[in-house]
Amino acid sequence: MDLASQMILFASVVDHGSFSATARSLGLTPSAVSKQIGQLEDKLGVRLLNRSSRQVSMTAEGRSFYESCAEISAEVSRAEALALSFSGTPKGNLHMAVTVAFGKARLLPILPLFTAKYPEVTITLELTDRAVNLSDSDFDLAIRFPEQITDSSAIACKLGSSRRILCASPAYIAAHGAPETPEALTDHNCLSVSTVSHWNDWHFRDGPHKWTIHADGNFAANSADAVYHAALAGLGIAQLSSYLVEKDIAAGRLIRLLPGYEEEPTDIFAVYCTRRNLSPKVRVFLDFLLESFRAAPH
Repeated sequence: MDLASQMILFASVVDHGSFSATARSLGLTPSAVSKQIGQLEDKLGVRLLNRSSRQVSMTAEGRSFYESCAEISAEVSRAEALALSFSGTPKGNLHMAVTVAFGKARLLPILPLFTAKYPEVTITLELTDRAVNLSDSDFDLAIRFPEQITDSSAIACKLGSSRRILCASPAYIAAHGAPETPEALTDHNCLSVSTVSHWNDWHFRDGPHKWTIHADGNFAANSADAVYHAALAGLGIAQLSSYLVEKDIAAGRLIRLLPGYEEEPTDIFAVYCTRRNLSPKVRVFLDFLLESFRAAPH
């Protein structure tokens, strides 16, 4: 037994008043308790307890030493209680990074359902399209597209899929016309995202034929959400997730372009660091996300 454990044991003996009572509380034998206290006294070079057949009492040195031992015992008890709380009721702050457009369009509307179910969990949300390395940050979890996942040690749990749709406003189409092939996009003002370069490589397919067109134009923003609003304003053509633009296309605020050339849907993931010992707050939030989005059409 190490020194700290022996100090805690000494405090327990004093609190219980005898080796036998301490032994019963810890599931040990009185001789084992006595042996450990004897080894502690040998380490310190002083006698801590006066022993009798039925009880023990502290020496002067023991009384001085007991206060420190009692403090250590109390701190360990508090730490143990805190650790047990981590594996019980979900509580504490959940810090997560979420893609801006997805966070605003899909996550924020459902968060009240989660907080109502788990009132002891608080949420700190960072809306960002920049790359996030979970192992080098204090984020508990992130929601990302494949192009945003840079940490090879991260675990990605698929939440669903989204199709990327090429679109522009009626005003832009009226002024510049609509492209009829992917190659024609080189003659148009294509809106880009400055934080995720792969998002600006627009992929198209027509049977066995494939194209990759790099978005090039006079406007770039640090989030897909900003590009979405730029497209609504008529600045140019954008390639955006279906969950973001479907209602605008249905309402005529945006016009879908090149629908016959669209690439396969892309997945969106909840990303976290480890499978083992997930805190309750992360575990229940993952379950909540899976339940919420796997039933959704995108």
